[in-house]
Formats: sequence, structure tokens, C-alpha cells
Amino acid sequence: MNDITNARVLILATDGFEQSELFSPRDALMDAGATVTLASLSLDPIQGMLHAKKGLTITPDALIDQIDAEDFDALVLPGGLANPDALRLQPQVIAIIQAFFDADKTVAAICHAPWLLIEADVVDGRRVTSWPSLRTDLDNAGADVVDEEVVVDGNLITSRKPDDLPAFNAALIETIGAQVSAAA
Repeated sequence: MNDITNARVLILATDGFEQSELFSPRDALMDAGATVTLASLSLDPIQGMLHAKKGLTITPDALIDQIDAEDFDALVLPGGLANPDALRLQPQVIAIIQAFFDADKTVAAICHAPWLLIEADVVDGRRVTSWPSLRTDLDNAGADVVDEEVVVDGNLITSRKPDDLPAFNAALIETIGAQVSAAA
């Protein structure tokens, strides 16, 4: 496994995130030594979901409007239905995603989060996976869509659902580690 103790990872989320898709990668990254920052639209606690039921809340560390992609090595986009749908309407969120892609930094999106990648116009020609209901949208945006638990296309990592989190987290840590090692 690659060393990520000096990695700085940004998670973008708002109300309606799928609880496991935020907490599991966050915990895995922190356990591996990364510094993780959760940014949202306000500093009020945001509501997680356990599918259709309310789950845990978490208080963001920073405001999305104050984020500079240059300060981070990787970006994690959790799913949930409402979370990515709300975030894709925010120009600053789209600009952050595009900045990560422009800098060829690791971007990881799970479940419904690839909606954000479509909005940022960064999936054309990329191999990706997602929750089944997004696959037509991804195909229409020019992506090569597959049904696999985790897909790594360069520095882009995508997964389908919470059951894929072990593979998603492992790919995330491996990809960030390779990126940080290459930059050192």
C-alpha cells in the first residue's frame, strides 16, 4: 500500500448524502493517515441518509466557497440522491471538480455522485460506473459506462453503491498513494 500520511483530501457534501458513502471513505482515509476536510454550503451540520431514512449528521470543516483545489491532493464525492443533485447546481462546486481534473488529481465518485462529473463535463471518453439510474446520463455525456464494483481510469475512481465501499476505499488509498509518491 502506498503511503498517504501527507495527503490532503477534500470531501464535498451537503444534506442528503448517503451516510456510508461519506463516513466510510473518510474513516479509511484518516486511518491511513490522510488529512481530510469536509466542505459544504454552510457550516451547519449536514444530514446523512440511510437510503430513505435519516441517518447521522456531521459538521463540515469548511465552506465550499473558501476551498482552493490547489490545497488538496484528492477529491471524494459521496452519493445519495439529494446531495449530488443539490451540489451540481452550485457553480463553485463544478469549478472545484474541474480544477481537480485540470491538475490531474485523484477524483473519486460513488453511486449518484457521477451526476457532478457530468455537470462538470469531465466524463467524455472516460471509463466509469455508477448507480444504474445514472448510466444513461453518463453514456449521453460520452462516458464508457460499465457495471463493475470499482473502476479506476487514471486518477478517476467510480463505484456503484455502498456495497462497493471496500473496493472503492482501497482504490482511493492506492491511487492517492501513487499520486503523492509520484509528486514527491
